[in-house]
Amino acid sequence: MPIGEAFGLYTHIRANRRRSAFLIAGLFVLVAMVTFGATLLMDAQLYRAPFPVLVRLAFQQMWLHLPIAFAATGLWVLVGFKLNTALVAWATGSVPVTRESNPRLYRLTENLCISRGMTVPRLQILETPALNAFASGVNENQYTVTVTSGLLEALDDAELEGVIAHELTHIRNGDVRLMIVAVLIAGVVSFFGEMLVRSRLRFGGGSGDDDRGSGRGLAVVVGIAILLLAWLFAVLIRFALSRSREYLADAGAVELTKNPDALISALLKISGRADIDGVPSGIMDMCIENDPDDFADIFSTHPSIAKRLNALQAYAGGRVPQAEPPRVEDRQSVAQIVERRGPWARGPGT
Repeated sequence: MPIGEAFGLYTHIRANRRRSAFLIAGLFVLVAMVTFGATLLMDAQLYRAPFPVLVRLAFQQMWLHLPIAFAATGLWVLVGFKLNTALVAWATGSVPVTRESNPRLYRLTENLCISRGMTVPRLQILETPALNAFASGVNENQYTVTVTSGLLEALDDAELEGVIAHELTHIRNGDVRLMIVAVLIAGVVSFFGEMLVRSRLRFGGGSGDDDRGSGRGLAVVVGIAILLLAWLFAVLIRFALSRSREYLADAGAVELTKNPDALISALLKISGRADIDGVPSGIMDMCIENDPDDFADIFSTHPSIAKRLNALQAYAGGRVPQAEPPRVEDRQSVAQIVERRGPWARGPGT
């Protein structure tokens, strides 16, 4: 069965784009939550009044502050749109690649782009032994695929082609642009929420003996709780934007290369060796792998490697390479190993 048919690729792309638009709108709702929480904290600092009065006052004043909050968020997103690739390069220390400096990487990427009529993105290399790659940018003038030096050394051409095709699919599907928007807005929520909570803890107020009979203490607790909830929801929404897209990017990579086995082999090599030291979490969210295969899977930005391999086998006809038999060491003979463990597993049809 064709991979596009198996995954319902284009149908899912359209559905995910619609869902992503709602999620992005949800992030602006979180900005409104932060605005209300901040207003409630400020009113608790300024006024000695019962809790319902403080809530009503904060709700009224929020509508005055909301246009400023939305404008500041929009400006932040606009700046991020203009400078995101430069910021990513600065944060990671990656360097540009030309056809002359790395003909292998450039040739593989160019061939894939030609097959789909895509503009060849910028290419960058991040010097690290970690095995990973990610795409960034919000338009054709910015789109960049960054691969680590460790990945280039560890993968053969077919495996590297699968990884590049995965990142090109993120670009084709609009995932990269949406992830950058989500990271930018979630960053606003996290930054202002943390700043307000820290300032409240630093300056205090509204909790002394003179507040008995007022609702200032409760207002402070509720305001901080709203800020914490906004931050938590922002993180969860960012995860939701990334998680389902990895299956689609894997499917798109197979559709592009017609080689699911190579992508499976690449993911097996990447597994457990993907962590890039010193890279911000927002960038790791955009990488081809950012997930320990353990209990933390429920909170991760990516499905586990095991789940992605299962999907590639079930829907793309991929095969996990057979493990090589262990070497015979010391005086242990092959016959002894076979007698204890049984014959080696053979591939399909053997």
